[in-house]
Order: sequence, then C-alpha cells, then structure tokens
Amino acid sequence: MGVYMDLAYYWYEAAHLMLSPARAASDATRLMFNNPINPLTHTAYGRTVSAACEIFERTTRRYGKPAFGLHSTWVDGERVPVTERVVWERPFGRVISFDRAMNFRHRPQPKILMVAPMSGHFATLLRGTVDTFLPTHQVMITDWTDARMVPLAAGSFDLDDYIDYLISMFRALGPDLHVMAVCQPSVPVLAAIARMEAENDPCTPRSMILMGGPIDTRRSPTAVNQVAQERGVDWFGRNCIVKVPPSYPGFWRDVYPGFLQLSGFMAMNMDRHLNAHYDMFKHLVRGDGDSAEKHREFYDEYLAVMDLTAEYYLQTVEKVFVNHELPDNKMMHRDKPVDLNAIRRCAIMAIEGEKDDISGVGQTLAALQVTPNLPVEKKVYHLQLGVGHYGVFNGSRFRAETAPRIADFILNQQMEAAPARAAPRLRKVVG
Repeated sequence: MGVYMDLAYYWYEAAHLMLSPARAASDATRLMFNNPINPLTHTAYGRTVSAACEIFERTTRRYGKPAFGLHSTWVDGERVPVTERVVWERPFGRVISFDRAMNFRHRPQPKILMVAPMSGHFATLLRGTVDTFLPTHQVMITDWTDARMVPLAAGSFDLDDYIDYLISMFRALGPDLHVMAVCQPSVPVLAAIARMEAENDPCTPRSMILMGGPIDTRRSPTAVNQVAQERGVDWFGRNCIVKVPPSYPGFWRDVYPGFLQLSGFMAMNMDRHLNAHYDMFKHLVRGDGDSAEKHREFYDEYLAVMDLTAEYYLQTVEKVFVNHELPDNKMMHRDKPVDLNAIRRCAIMAIEGEKDDISGVGQTLAALQVTPNLPVEKKVYHLQLGVGHYGVFNGSRFRAETAPRIADFILNQQMEAAPARAAPRLRKVVG
C-alpha cells in the first residue's frame, strides 16, 4: 500500500496530462458552437453540444488558486476602493490586510483577523465572509501556502508550528484584535489564546469567534468524525500520505494531497454534485446564463485545492479527532500544557449550523463549557437554523442573521475594553 500511495500523485498528474488533448479539443468545439457567425449556435443542437463540451472541460480541468477580487466596498454610504497588502509572512502562510481608502471623516473600526481553514481549500473560500465585514471592520485573513509549493529547505510544519504562527500573528496585529476561526482552525486558535492567557500576554485578542469548529468531536459525531475514530492515525499515515512529484518546488515533501481531501468531501454528497452539474447543463441548453454563472463561481472555488504537510495533517487527526486532547485539557503545545482554565479575558462566541454535516451541533458549543474561568457574560452561542457547514460562514442567512450577531458581539467587547484603556490616560493627566 505504501508504494501504491507514493505513486498516487504521479498517476494523478499523468491522468491530467493524458486528458489535455481531449480537453483542448472539447474547448475548441465549445468555442466553435458559441461563435455568433455559426448558424448552429442559436439552435438547441448547438447549445447542447456547447454545454456538453463545457461540462467535460470543467470536470477535467486543473483549478488554480483563485483571486479574492474584492476591489471596492461601501463605508458609511460611500464607495471606497480596496487593496490587498501583506502584513505578516512566513514560509507556510501570510496575513493579507484588505485596506480601504478611507478619509479622516471615517471613525476607526474594529480589527478582525479571519483564520481560514487549512483543510484543502484556499483562503478565498471565505471571500463572501470578508466581503460581508469589509464595510464595518478592518479585515485581515490568513492565506495558507500550498505545501507542494514550499521547498523542503523551509522545514516542516505541524500543529505546534500552526499555533506558533497564530501567536506571532496575534502579537504582530494586536492589541484590540478580534479573531474569527472558521471550522478547523477553531482548535489551534483556542489553544494559542490559552497559551497567551497563561502568560498574561498583553496582545491576547479581545475575542474569538469559533464557527463550525471541531472542539469536541465526540458530540453529535458526523461521518468525518467516525472515520477518524474508527481507523486511527496509523491508517491515515499509510493510506493518505504521498510525496510531491518533481514538477513542484516542494518535491519529495510528504503531504496529504488536496485532491484526496476533495474526493472525500465530494463522495459524501456525490448525488448533490452530480445533480448540480446536470442542472448547469440544462441551464446552458436553455440559455440561462445567470444560473450557469453561479455554478461556475461556486465550483471554481470548490474544486481549487491545496496540499497539507503530512506532519500537520496526522497530528491534527491524532490530537483532535482521535484522542480529543483539547476538550479533555490534555493537549500540549511543544513542552507546555494548553490549559483552558487560563482563559479569563478573551470573550468567546460559538456559532454552529443546524444541518452541519462536517462539525455536528454541540462540537463548537463545547468551547464555552471547557473554559470554566471565563465569565458567563463573555460567552455567546448562536445556532443558525437551516444551514449546513458552508452556510455557517457564507450565504444569505449568514449575511442577514449570523453576521449582525457577530458584529454586535465584537462591538460589545470593544465597549467593555474602552474604559479600561481610557483610565490610565485619565490618571496620568490628573497626576
């Protein structure tokens, strides 16, 4: 099995290479039947051929890293341009700040760092989340690097390194920082803040928003949780880890490839994905361009995947999904304990989706129950009805119902912190 898995990446690359001529021919045929001077273009036959060619080309394509594409937003009723700026960077990740060209009339807004999941997709999966908060917050996001693009000389990256990265980010971007962890990073974010609280670090974030995160996967276990529990970390090491082929900078690095993660997610809801592609085919035949474009936008993002380092992936499986070290207060960060009892200042908001099939209801709520020394008034829970995992952080219900609650939560923490910041200045003036 080990030799088989070592060759899996090569077979995957070979399959894409062998399909290249057919994909090129299919794309050329589609262009021919989309040409307005072709008399068949406006017939049912022409639209059917064009639709079939596009579906084939899209299902066999290699999807690259998408762009955020957020060029402007509204602030206090005024349209302002948005530019991206890297404010923190290391080999396996960086932080992008979305800077808005605001003038002196706009008052300062809360800083929010969105920690994107390192689970196979790029940070652009949170494009809608970023766009929702841009008008009212100074938004930054973690942009994790595809492991196959990181040379071996850059060293390894495991869960301990992940926590180190987060602590460094919080110190560089703080104080008065609010952190939003979407799905998988809920665990390292909670661990990083526990370590900072234990050391009474002045740059500890004001609040953390944990969204659909696997804090305690023993609660309402999903199919993903059950597979990890039943098979154990050794099985994943034998069956999911491959070496990067020589065509990439990360040649010979052990990784959990993105295409395996994607195939696993798609297999869980294969009928839904097949129906979505069939619906797109019908939209194209009918000439419903708007519906087809929505499909393109979603799958351009969903099918773009990145590799994870083997050490990070296996350590996460072991500590989070098999041994449940964090909720049992047994997790270690290098040689120091991750003591959740140390969390006394950083407020926590836990958000879950009623129909989440990745992180079941109750798994994120556990964060409020394993932090006994955090005052009750600093804990907030929201169960978003009618949404699955993706709807926890994106979509119409997120914008209309969840996002306003998050904004209110952050504002409350800002208001509570304001008197504490003002008091020392007042005493200095009086003295």
